[in-house]
Amino acid sequence: MLANWPNIECALEGELRELASREQLRSLEVSSGVNLSSNDYLGLSTHPALREAVLDAVARAERMGATGSRLLSGHAAEWEALESEFAEFAEMEAALCFSSGYAANVGLLSSVAGRGDVIFSDELNHASLIDGMRLSGAQREIYAHGDLAALEIALQSHAKSDCRKLIVTESVFSMDGDFAPLAEITDLAQRYGAALVVDEAHALGVFGPEGRGRMAELGLARDAFAIVYPCGKALASAGAMVCGSGALKRFLINRARTFIFNTALPPYFAAQIGAALRVARAADEQRTRLHGLAAQLRTLLHAAGFDTGESASQIIPILLGENAAALHYAAGLASAGFATRAIRPPTVPPGTARLRLSLTCALTDTNIAQIGQALSAIRANAVEALHANSTGRS
Repeated sequence: MLANWPNIECALEGELRELASREQLRSLEVSSGVNLSSNDYLGLSTHPALREAVLDAVARAERMGATGSRLLSGHAAEWEALESEFAEFAEMEAALCFSSGYAANVGLLSSVAGRGDVIFSDELNHASLIDGMRLSGAQREIYAHGDLAALEIALQSHAKSDCRKLIVTESVFSMDGDFAPLAEITDLAQRYGAALVVDEAHALGVFGPEGRGRMAELGLARDAFAIVYPCGKALASAGAMVCGSGALKRFLINRARTFIFNTALPPYFAAQIGAALRVARAADEQRTRLHGLAAQLRTLLHAAGFDTGESASQIIPILLGENAAALHYAAGLASAGFATRAIRPPTVPPGTARLRLSLTCALTDTNIAQIGQALSAIRANAVEALHANSTGRS
């Protein structure tokens, strides 16, 4: 019998051609120019304190690799110390480190909820939260983005259900840069007996006292069942901390498959996360500058007639609608010396293709002005080309 994998490859090639026809085909590229796609919000990826911490930890390390999951051979005193430090930072009882934010969200949701339970989720939540909910087997109630009335109606429909109820939301939404109404969601969670899970991926290091995130900024951290702090963005590291009660930590160690069956990060890596956390806690000047740059760019873009949605953070989308338009603007910015990528479905809903400008405190005021000028020039050239084509046809 002949192997049928050539037929599979033909099918894959067909799907790739279909993606290309819809201008949704993606590829890997090394960024060049001023980076507008980076989540290195505080500029810590080049901070000497992180490099020094890693070099020192490597020099002292007994081994370079974890050698196994933390339940087998991969546990180390370094992780216990870091988790204690992170729990104190988050003002929560305990913290548990996962290998990534994706692993943290999938492991958390797929273990604490199951069949017969209900998870209430904002429609724009990150894919890792969506996948965690799907794997849990729980019933999913998806409410319109930021729609508190819709969330309450969904909660009311399950008010008499004797099951676990979880409300899941990002604090700063990764593609829109807007805020979840966390105070109101917290109130609804308490009124309807639901546990609140908040992903602070794009708020850690950027918002709140010492960069603790939006829940801490609003004084609500202790009202959450769990807060997820991915460390690969403002902390310029990797891994993610799930913070909550001591019971939650012990439960995840015993039930979260993405923790149990995952090779641990090497022990020396705890030094990088710890150094990043300590630098971020003292980075008030960088946070102030970052917020100022974001406000400055939004003002420029609005004045030029660009749609930035409800962005209120360092993430600024430029909503363009069609895939071709997003690709055209991304290419134009690249020609002007700025590296950014077109964001297209399925990452965002159909008809909402965009540029996602992700600002860092390393940008200058001159950079901000140049971005605005470049975008206006791209649009003007596009209008001129369209007019010329129309005139030529006539």
